[in-house]
Amino acid sequence: MQSNSHTQDASPVSGETAAPMHAIDVIRKKRDRGSLSEAEIRFMVRGAASESIPMEQLSAWLMACWLNGLALEEIRALTVAMRDSGVKFDSSRLEKVTVDKHSTGGVGDKTSFLVAPIAAACGLAVPMISGRALGHTGGTLDKLEAIPGYRTALTLEEFEAVIVECGAAIVSQTPALVPADRVLYALRDRTGTVESPGLICASILSKKLAAGLNALVLDVKTGSGAFLRKREDADYLAALMVATAEAAGTRTVAVMTDMSQPLGHAAGNWIELVESVDLLSGKRPSQSEDLRELSLILAGWMVYLGGKASSAEEGYGKAETTLRDGSALKHFYAMVAAQGGDVSAFDDPAGFHKPGATFVLKAKQTGWIAAMDTTALGWAVQRLGAGREKAGEPVDAHAGIDFHKRRGDFVTAGEPLATLYATNESLLAEPIALIEGALTFSGVAPEAVMLVSRVFTRDEAVAFLGAV
Repeated sequence: MQSNSHTQDASPVSGETAAPMHAIDVIRKKRDRGSLSEAEIRFMVRGAASESIPMEQLSAWLMACWLNGLALEEIRALTVAMRDSGVKFDSSRLEKVTVDKHSTGGVGDKTSFLVAPIAAACGLAVPMISGRALGHTGGTLDKLEAIPGYRTALTLEEFEAVIVECGAAIVSQTPALVPADRVLYALRDRTGTVESPGLICASILSKKLAAGLNALVLDVKTGSGAFLRKREDADYLAALMVATAEAAGTRTVAVMTDMSQPLGHAAGNWIELVESVDLLSGKRPSQSEDLRELSLILAGWMVYLGGKASSAEEGYGKAETTLRDGSALKHFYAMVAAQGGDVSAFDDPAGFHKPGATFVLKAKQTGWIAAMDTTALGWAVQRLGAGREKAGEPVDAHAGIDFHKRRGDFVTAGEPLATLYATNESLLAEPIALIEGALTFSGVAPEAVMLVSRVFTRDEAVAFLGAV
């Protein structure tokens, strides 16, 4: 672990005056569409980390940033300031190439549970710092905590020990690691300021860069379930994150992936883990094929950027081998056990699954499922009890939705569309209405949508940003 001198250093950056700063002045400046200096951004980030700036002022600042946008220089300054708001993980002692994957968030998005052990099985180290449910998307940490005993809050020393033993660890940011993001992440969820490319970029990369990564693969979602629904916004975010991370010395690519329907068949907490373990065990259920394919594509890039393959395609092949020979599953179980989780829960996953209420939703009409409002489906999952309305609220490990039909399927009236698992029966009505409103039926089959539509490398990202 290396200490961060910026955390306690209140001196201005070079070229700035030593005049005292006030949060209200920074808020007004951004509200009036001014460009913030590095010193002003660092001041606000320090205030968030130390909680010396009131939450209402941080909320107003976030809203001003959301409404008026952030320039490239502001985004880079915000990313670095947040990265440097606490201690940083020294990955050099691992004596392995460190790689990670991060998704911008989706419904049923559980690739972390596959790519982390796959990459570890290929000889890489995966220090994965993840988040909780945000908006309509589920949280990796909430899902892992459905495993009895699994600890996400590790010290950096424990974090390192798990990686040394298992090759991968998936944890939350500690109070010492990127403390500014811990505060701002929760505030964005409660103030309607999630969907900002600049704020998303800084939040994601500050955690990843603080983990001392050598390489990073970004999974940037597009379509009806993405935070940024406009394709040009998603492309901008992808290019922005690649260029920002590369400038900080981390080899990075962004893979643009489809979120016009849930990924795989399960969306929730425990049920997503079960689907992931099925794939890690070598099973290939048809409703999980998109999840398997995307996980192998992302892992292939991780293996390639980590120097264990000569191309992403070769990396894909090596990743698939770990599913077939069981080595990825072995690394997953080892990680779970090392972080206190009871792996015996997977011996009888159906028996462990005990939702408070279950409801099978059936189709009211016959036709092709032409489109899905995946954001609405995500809210349905959250409101069954899988998500939270306020930061710190508990989530139900057993809440979620098992989707029986997908976009492009032909459905006959009366056929099961999905099975809903809720904390109690009183929570079923709203999710049922959300699901029914989210599906568009047609008399003709819809055109197929590509799972991966584009990949941004460093050169492509720089060229894209230069043309914006």
